[in-house]
Amino acid sequence: MRFDVGGPGYGVGGETRGLLAAARRSFADRGRVRGQLEECARRLDEPLRIALAGQLKAGKSTLLNALVGQDIAPTDATECTRLVTWYRHGAAPRVTAYSPEGSHADVVVRRGRSAEGLPGAHGLTFDLAALRWNAGGAREVDHLAVEWPSAELAQTTIIDTPGISSLSRDVSARTSRLLTPGGTGVALPGADAVVYLLRRLDTADVDFLEHIGAGTGAGGPLGVIGVVSRADEIGAGRIDALHSARDVASRFAGELERTGLCQSVIPVAGLLAFAAATLRQREYAAFEALAAAPVDEVSAALLSADRFARPDLPLPVPPDLRAHLAARFGLFGIRLAVTLIRLGVRDSATLAAELTARSGLDELRTVLDVQFAQRAEELKAHSALTALARILVANPGTEADALLPRVKTLLSDVHGFAELRLLGHLRTDELPLPPPDLAELHRLIGGIGVAPHRRLGLPPHTDIHTQREQALTAVHKWRTRARHPLADQSMVNACLTASRSAEGLLEILHEPPTTPFARIPPPHN
Repeated sequence: MRFDVGGPGYGVGGETRGLLAAARRSFADRGRVRGQLEECARRLDEPLRIALAGQLKAGKSTLLNALVGQDIAPTDATECTRLVTWYRHGAAPRVTAYSPEGSHADVVVRRGRSAEGLPGAHGLTFDLAALRWNAGGAREVDHLAVEWPSAELAQTTIIDTPGISSLSRDVSARTSRLLTPGGTGVALPGADAVVYLLRRLDTADVDFLEHIGAGTGAGGPLGVIGVVSRADEIGAGRIDALHSARDVASRFAGELERTGLCQSVIPVAGLLAFAAATLRQREYAAFEALAAAPVDEVSAALLSADRFARPDLPLPVPPDLRAHLAARFGLFGIRLAVTLIRLGVRDSATLAAELTARSGLDELRTVLDVQFAQRAEELKAHSALTALARILVANPGTEADALLPRVKTLLSDVHGFAELRLLGHLRTDELPLPPPDLAELHRLIGGIGVAPHRRLGLPPHTDIHTQREQALTAVHKWRTRARHPLADQSMVNACLTASRSAEGLLEILHEPPTTPFARIPPPHN
């Protein structure tokens, strides 16, 4: 068993690079294959790729805007929502259309406006009607690439995918091909991890998540997080809507985790999260005016979005601005903003922070950091290794054949991969452990962060000697549990994974923090 606990997977990343270099030497005279291998190697140096997937109108583009904190993804139903769109960091905003053959054309971007010059509810629009291709002549658009100056995109490339339940089978297939490359040919994996958006949990969602899970060993992404999107709609826009959504998320989580399809399920009001991230002073002033109005009049007006925008209502905000607020924040967001101001919020920055926290976005960011960002090197290495395995299988008869057993061994033995799999299955297996021990197991395998002190449940500045003692105690505890005569196989596997995580920490804490992470063999039982 190979260990990369406590931080980026330098060990598995280094071995992956070595295997790719050896494979490139073997295919030096085969340009196409060598190009595929070079692409795999480049992926290790690029930002982590996270795909947003889900059914039609699940709120993928709105959530993308909220995560980036800028209005960069069209949210209205246009031709763009039928295409895979890549969002990457760039020095200046630019949108490019690509054909299946590789031709490209610049895309005209239009920005909608709403009341009093405020941003429209649907923000940007990508105009695909008059593309001028570099190679001349009309071309079919295969995908779009958006470059945008953003600190978030500098660390993570986000891929917005078409709805999996599109009426067009070809449109749905684009998402499937991106996330689970299949068939006998070689298709490199498009994403390293997936955020799957759910409005409800039906057969299409479960089937697609099972498809992703089945594709993990053949090039599919290793990490999957579920999001109960448009969570405020679950409670019909009531002030307690997020509480209702959290109950629904818990139910979804239970159903999904019994199958091990998602590592976490989180409720997020994406519309509110994005509106909070881009809150304007004019909008705050409108909320202040509503907060000063009679409570009964405001409550009656908020029975529906149409009613709220009626011009005959005696409210201190113009009807067109009220319609704008309803489109941007939803009834839940308006109720929440007005309530927060009545409770003492006195400026737009504080209101934006409070709305963001209550939207669920902060919780999602934390989970994305723990599950994906802190394991970025492992997730990228997993994508590269599974792609390398497919390339080697598809091109037999060279010296590179000898690399395949090593690739398969890495995929099965890297401990970081085992931890990710266990995080996805931890509650699935319903381990017969007391709640404190389950919490310790979850923490030890990196469920709340991969830094040693987080795994051990210690303060950040705890001395190394104390951390080593705690890690050694964990090794003994979980190895003993693994040997219990009544433990079934799932219990044994979970306990051995925890003990090996603790052993890896002992190795890390024995060395200076700047040295590469050590690998140690599994314990002999």
